Amino acid sequence: MREVLAQAAFQLFLERGFERTTVDDIVARAGVGRRSFFRYFPSKEDVVFPDHERCLAEMTEFLAAVDDGDPVGAVCDAARIVLRMYAADPEFSVQRYRLTREVPGLRTYELSVVRRYEQTLAGHLRGRFGADGDGELRAEVIAASVVAAHNNGLRLWLRSGGAGDPEAAVDHALDLVRDVWERPAEPSPALEKQAEKQADESVSAGGITAGSGDNEVIVMVAAKGTPMWRVVQQIEAAVGES
Repeated sequence: MREVLAQAAFQLFLERGFERTTVDDIVARAGVGRRSFFRYFPSKEDVVFPDHERCLAEMTEFLAAVDDGDPVGAVCDAARIVLRMYAADPEFSVQRYRLTREVPGLRTYELSVVRRYEQTLAGHLRGRFGADGDGELRAEVIAASVVAAHNNGLRLWLRSGGAGDPEAAVDHALDLVRDVWERPAEPSPALEKQAEKQADESVSAGGITAGSGDNEVIVMVAAKGTPMWRVVQQIEAAVGES
């Protein structure tokens, strides 16, 4: 019945436009009563997205059963569930994409659906990274990155009219997310410069210090990643001073 109602609705949307189509028009075309429509769809907007509730439930179930060893990989795989839902019916997916581009209200509705996917991914990541401090921030940023990457690849395919393999573009985009978030964090150039400055200051303030007598010991403090030429230069300077 859900499929019958959705098909009837889209036929009318294409013929008359979304705004000029009523729920009464849809149930008349489908040959059912209004009660049947509202049993499956709370509103006319919901009939445009008949499969998202099922897809969201499948994503939630998948994440609940997934291995904890690779959280970033898990949320990327979860995003592919949405892709497969779109790819299962290319004609319908392309029609829906074009319709949502034309109707601002549907675009707003679609964004709320996307946000629910993002919150589901972020909730899973918070369970792995922790809900405090950088754990929560990391979860939110990674979830947003996964959704953005998935949608970029998906929309390339939809704009092409559903031609070709949708997984290729999405996989490429999600691989970029994994490259960024699965590798060890590296200090930014600004932080490296700050560390070098602090190292220089520690030298002048006694960061390189010497004992006394024949058993003199030199201790040098240097930031991780300091170029070797600078380390040698600082040691030579300290030895010369002592």
